Amino acid sequence: MKLPVISGKDAVKAFGKLGYVTVRQTGSHIRMKHQSDGSKNPLSIPNHKVIGKGLLRKLLRDAEITIEDLYDLL
Repeated sequence: MKLPVISGKDAVKAFGKLGYVTVRQTGSHIRMKHQSDGSKNPLSIPNHKVIGKGLLRKLLRDAEITIEDLYDLL
């Protein structure tokens, strides 16, 4: 399945549905941590119009979800 082209704002909403909450924002980068599972890696999402494919793949890996899961969240 092909990676979707999404914005930082859409990514924050999608990961929020998984239980991630915004901890802080520095400049245009939003830092998110999982609310209940401390063993999951924190995510750093740029608040840009388009997130690069490499970064999106890394975010999916860190959140331990698949591309199909991401489509379901969008």
